[in-house]
Amino acid sequence: MHRIEVNALDTPELQIYASSSETQLMHYYEPEPGIFIAESLRVIGRALDAGYEPMSLLVEPAVLTETEGNVFSRIGEEVPVYMAEPEVLSKLAGYKLTGGALCAMRRKELPGMESVCAGKRRIAVLEGVTNPTNVGAIFRSAAALGVEAVLLTQDCSDPLYRRAARVSMGTVFQVPWGFFPKKKTENLQELTAEANGRKPEAYSADVEALKQLGYTTVAMALTDRSVSIADENLQNAGKLAILLGNENFGLAERTIADCDYTARIPMQNGVDSLNVAAASAVAFWELCGRI
Repeated sequence: MHRIEVNALDTPELQIYASSSETQLMHYYEPEPGIFIAESLRVIGRALDAGYEPMSLLVEPAVLTETEGNVFSRIGEEVPVYMAEPEVLSKLAGYKLTGGALCAMRRKELPGMESVCAGKRRIAVLEGVTNPTNVGAIFRSAAALGVEAVLLTQDCSDPLYRRAARVSMGTVFQVPWGFFPKKKTENLQELTAEANGRKPEAYSADVEALKQLGYTTVAMALTDRSVSIADENLQNAGKLAILLGNENFGLAERTIADCDYTARIPMQNGVDSLNVAAASAVAFWELCGRI
């Protein structure tokens, strides 16, 4: 292991950990895929399992004795392991590390929608889910409860963002996923919607494309035509795509209208809905976990 002790906050090699935003990391090698920061040995280990290439690690010295994921025996002598005391790491990264370890890793080219969905009977579709904690939690539920792939619209939080990957416990590296291509538009209303901060159709889920791939589509939403999530037609669908929407606004009206079904989770005590991450777990258990 190539260990390097760090005492200074301005070490040039560590600027990707200290001063680069998630967006800057994503575009680090553009036009080639960028990089991302994995946090905790468990997440790093699952990224290595999935074939992601480590560039460097930044760790607390105490972490070097831990064996979870056999991380340090798998990275190769050419990968530098920078060591710093917890207080130095917190100042450098700008937050208290979970598990005392960060790893800068190269991204891969993302697969297209058809490749992500090939051979998959149950998939989740996220439209405008912008909170990385929610995205990570949804991936964790997907991995645990039988969802075989996840598709995201372009305005969703990136599953490889540090917080999303950490909250997922590294399952973002186990469940196949990809983004819908952004729809091109010359529609003035679409452009105006984007300028005003409203959700333009260009970012909505491509329900028609899902149907062409053979999926029955179900929108998780509260409408007059919503059926129970226990509906037999959903339970018995050969291929099912479960669509979940933005934390505040839900799914776009057009998306709901285009889906084959709209479903709700039965509630009590006057509660009308759950957080999208909690709703995803219930939906996945009911529609995927028992298959």
